[in-house]
Amino acid sequence: MFKIGVGPSSSHTMGPMVAAGRFLEAMRQSPFEFSGVQAELYGSLAFTGVGHATDRAVILGLSGILPSSYEHDTAEETLAKIIKTGSVQPVGLPTLQLDPKTDIIFKFDAPLPDHANGMILRATDAQGDVALQETYFSIGGGFVVTAEELRAPQHAKTQQQVPYPFKSAKEMLAMSQDSGLSIAQMKKANELTQHNAQELALGCEKIWQTMTDCIDRGLKADGILPGGLQVKRRANAIHQALLAERGLNLTPPHTINDWISTYAMAVNEENAAGGQVVTAPTNGAAGVLPAVLRYWLDHVPGASQDRIEEFLLTAAAIAGLVKYNASISGAEAGCQAEIGSAAAMAAAGLCAVMNGSPAQIENAAEIALEHHLGMTCDPVKGLVQVPCIERNGLGAIKAVSAASIALRGDGSHLVPLDSAIETMRQIGSDMHSKYKETSLGGLAVNIPNC
Repeated sequence: MFKIGVGPSSSHTMGPMVAAGRFLEAMRQSPFEFSGVQAELYGSLAFTGVGHATDRAVILGLSGILPSSYEHDTAEETLAKIIKTGSVQPVGLPTLQLDPKTDIIFKFDAPLPDHANGMILRATDAQGDVALQETYFSIGGGFVVTAEELRAPQHAKTQQQVPYPFKSAKEMLAMSQDSGLSIAQMKKANELTQHNAQELALGCEKIWQTMTDCIDRGLKADGILPGGLQVKRRANAIHQALLAERGLNLTPPHTINDWISTYAMAVNEENAAGGQVVTAPTNGAAGVLPAVLRYWLDHVPGASQDRIEEFLLTAAAIAGLVKYNASISGAEAGCQAEIGSAAAMAAAGLCAVMNGSPAQIENAAEIALEHHLGMTCDPVKGLVQVPCIERNGLGAIKAVSAASIALRGDGSHLVPLDSAIETMRQIGSDMHSKYKETSLGGLAVNIPNC
């Protein structure tokens, strides 16, 4: 669920780059000889593709660059060379023709039938005929599937190979009750079927280090974000003001909300600038969880670095339920699926490290998700800036409030998390496509001169 990658979007930048990498691998395994490559972008990938750098991501992906190894200066040099030569030179393949102006095609007429984020990649031979073709869907959070994989049944067999194969919050709580284990302990046991304990610990450490480094970079950076909206970075100035006010006893208690939101905004300003972030569960919602975890570590008495793994594992368990039963993709279900999911993850993680019971953790996640239901994804000019950056700040504040409310109770509540997740799925299905990351409705069409 947590992937280290590059901004501004997990579904529109990371996903297409990963898809291009998969296509290169298919080309390497093919007996055909290739001369060129092309890409067609459909649905949300077409409508907000330029603002989300989808075209750039596909071009770089077809050159062999992946999100996990992305390095900004190398990418810029590679892109400039491709534009100049009209070709890419991926490892293990011949030089391939790729003219960004003609071979990256935006299809605005209709999305592909299976998902809002669809793309078709083609490899051509020396005569220009299609020798290999594959359809990919970027389903959120940097996850990519082929059309065949998308239509396949859910991976029930894989689910049964872990000791605690919960597919719903109800099952999760029942297994916790029966086993006497926490949500994080069950999630860890499941993860240990794929990794050893040291790998898991180092992985969690790297995820958090990348997250907190991103916060620190965002808190120090100034300037105007790219894309043409002239959005000014604000996290640095707010952070400096908060530091100056410390110890003066002049600020009201609710100023803590400014700390929480500034941490989140720092991440998403970095994301908007194309920096390195961690999907949590997506790039567009990448600021919520690290902001809440940083708030706990830096501002809550008794917080300990030793429990970061517990926070992340708990959050990942909640994210898995949302992804399995609904969606984490803004293009599929609106921003409720991104900020709402992120807030539920962060609320659950915070509740866990503040010694909440499994029932209280489930309650915290439900409160956070419930109060994001119906949220649209309508980025102005197709950029992950307005309202996305502030929305992460408010999502983090909601997550902290949800955990606090849950901790004040005994875990019993009226609306189960499963019901909130199913409601989100239904709303996403009913929501008009213009409110699902196409920038054809909402704020995107009501801001003058945009």
